[in-house]
Amino acid sequence: MNISNHEAVTENVGQTNNTILKKLLFFTIIMFGFGYALVPMYEKFCEVAGINNQRIPVALDNVFKADMSRIISVELDANVRGMLWKFKPLQSKVQMHPGELVEVMYEIKNESDHEITGQAVPSYSRRNLDQYLRKIECFCFTQQTLKPGEVRQMPVKFFINPELPAEIDTVTISYTFFTQKQNSWK
Repeated sequence: MNISNHEAVTENVGQTNNTILKKLLFFTIIMFGFGYALVPMYEKFCEVAGINNQRIPVALDNVFKADMSRIISVELDANVRGMLWKFKPLQSKVQMHPGELVEVMYEIKNESDHEITGQAVPSYSRRNLDQYLRKIECFCFTQQTLKPGEVRQMPVKFFINPELPAEIDTVTISYTFFTQKQNSWK
C-alpha cells in the first residue's frame, strides 16, 4: 500500500469515526431528554387511566409533629359484600394523637371452597376525613386473593393531619370487600 492510499483510508476511517461519534452524541441527548420526560408522561398516564398516583408527604418518621394536646378516637369497621369471607379489625377502636403514625391490623378468612379475589373500598365517617387521613400502607391499595380456608392478617398504617378541625374527636374508618372477577388472560 502506498502512502497516498494509506492517507485516504485513514481519512475515511476518521470521517466514519466522526459520523459515529455525532450519531452517538445525538442519541445520547435524545435518550437523556426521553428519560427526563418519563416522569411527567407517567403522571399524565396515571391521571388519564384513573390510577391514584397521589404522593403522600410522609417520610418514615412522619413530617408532622404529633399534637399531644388532642386525642382522637378512631373506630374501625369491616364488611364484605357478595363473598364468603369473614373480615374484621383485630381491635375495634384506637386512641391516637393527630400527626401520630398508627398501625392497625385487619384479618380476613376465605370460608368458601374455592379461591376468591376481593378488593377493599374504604369509606370514612366525618365528612371530608379523606382530606386529613393519610394511609402509608393499606391492603386496600391492591386486590387480595385468598385460597379456600386461608386466613391473612393485613396492616393499615396511617396518620391524621393535625390540621383536622379541633371539634372532631371521633372518626370511623370502614372497609368493605367486594368480589373481583378473575382476569381471563391470567
